Amino acid sequence: MPSFNLSRLEQCIRLVPDFPQAGILFRDITPLLSEHFASTISAMQAQLNDQQWQQIDALVGIESRGFILAAGLAQAMQKGLILVRKPGKLPPPVISQAYSLEYGQDCLEIAAQQTPKRVLLVDDVLATGGTLAASEALCLSASHQVQGALVLMNLASLNQYTCQNQPVHSVWTYR
Repeated sequence: MPSFNLSRLEQCIRLVPDFPQAGILFRDITPLLSEHFASTISAMQAQLNDQQWQQIDALVGIESRGFILAAGLAQAMQKGLILVRKPGKLPPPVISQAYSLEYGQDCLEIAAQQTPKRVLLVDDVLATGGTLAASEALCLSASHQVQGALVLMNLASLNQYTCQNQPVHSVWTYR
């Protein structure tokens, strides 16, 4: 497992004020992934202990940056990978879940005919919790057992989301 220094990794996250709109401080992980992908995956992997990892069969990557992180973790941990996508991106049959955004509605989908697994939700950022909550509902509708959620960054001041009544695992929490 590559070594990592969380402070050094965090310095690679580029802060972009007023993006995508005024008043938002966007945390761009592109430089982090470009320069320290293996260490980023190791930092995420370290958020769960060995016993917790043993309770997981597959990682659920949430479109789109969650795909990148979940794929890296699935490879590192020798787990399966399940995708949660935007509408029309997966072949039928699918299960759909609508959810609220800050300014409207959106929808996510998961393949309907998969063998049920014990899963961990993976995404890059937890902001309001809408995407993770919709993904959790999708997994439950598909008969998966949701073991928890793991994100790179939790913007904790924007949410009170818990996954299966447990705190979300995160590398960095911003309040």
